[in-house]
Amino acid sequence: MDQLWANRAGSAEAAIIQRHLSKLWYLPGTQLGVVAWPSTPKYRHFGTWHYWWQAHLLDCLVDAQVRDPQPDRKLRIERQIRSHHLRNTGWTNDYYDDMAWLALALERAGRLAGVEKRGALKKLCEQFVNAWVPEDGGGIPWRKQDQFFNAPANGPAGIFLARYDDRLRRAQQMADWIDDTLIDPETHLVFDGIKAGSMVRAQYTYCQGVVLGLEVELAVRTQDPRHSERVRRLVAAVAKEMTEDGVIKGAGGGDGGLFNGILARYLALVATTLPGDTAEDAAARDTARSLVLKSAESAWDYRQTVDGLPLFGPFWDRNAEVPTSAGQEAEFVEGAVNASAIPERDMSVQVSGWMLMEAAHTLADETEA
Repeated sequence: MDQLWANRAGSAEAAIIQRHLSKLWYLPGTQLGVVAWPSTPKYRHFGTWHYWWQAHLLDCLVDAQVRDPQPDRKLRIERQIRSHHLRNTGWTNDYYDDMAWLALALERAGRLAGVEKRGALKKLCEQFVNAWVPEDGGGIPWRKQDQFFNAPANGPAGIFLARYDDRLRRAQQMADWIDDTLIDPETHLVFDGIKAGSMVRAQYTYCQGVVLGLEVELAVRTQDPRHSERVRRLVAAVAKEMTEDGVIKGAGGGDGGLFNGILARYLALVATTLPGDTAEDAAARDTARSLVLKSAESAWDYRQTVDGLPLFGPFWDRNAEVPTSAGQEAEFVEGAVNASAIPERDMSVQVSGWMLMEAAHTLADETEA
């Protein structure tokens, strides 16, 4: 079983390498993900810049290096990081959620793949620590000079702070802020955020994922029972509200293409890492494992195969469609990237499928162990 998922994860990686990876501005020693396939010159010249998609591509390269350590891939990780810094003209931008995704990927690249960027991590850490504004109703805001405090910024920034430099107190404050402010009393899911005192009631899969990740990290590091309790509650809510026959729901293309993959990543973390030997802890781990493996099986079954490599759909419970370069292209509008006419064209959707395969591999691996 382990080899099956290793092969599938490897195929998903090969598809990204073949269709999406390209030198930045034809410079030697560089590489970024072209955000659409089939692409156009605009995309190949990196005229569009989706910072957080590239961060998740880096995170998946780290997953792959953990699965199957290779000197070539380590080189790819180094190139991806170097090119991100070059294209972005630095490590930071105006969006705290973007920076948190990059910080998580860079921290893992250092710890798990031996590609260290200490200066970048320190700089990003300062961004999150200094953005904490309880007096304004936060949390940290979604972006600079903004009054929108949301789970997609506080969740990954909190995970990073728990892992990096052991800033557990602040990570705990962030988790407590989310739990006090953003939990739906009816479904127990996480709301998107709070804007100028008003709840933004959208419930996205990736918000659930990052809160699971944050609470698991804190459960492991603090032994405080409230964190495990929140994980158990949220896993049950996700299984009930955010899956269809045990398969994680999709959110289309554009930025939404990454949402279900992120939830899968952190459900896998629950399955492998949530501490505790009570029946409830075991049930939460088993449910999390089942959701990831069922989703991965379904996404694989419904994939298309192009030139021998998988192409995933944005919805893992229906057939993927082979994209063309015609029709509406993904565009950045008001702080978010909307979907291409055929969402499969968006790199976000394909990286999400790859992320899911890597997550399934960690669980198959664990089952064997």
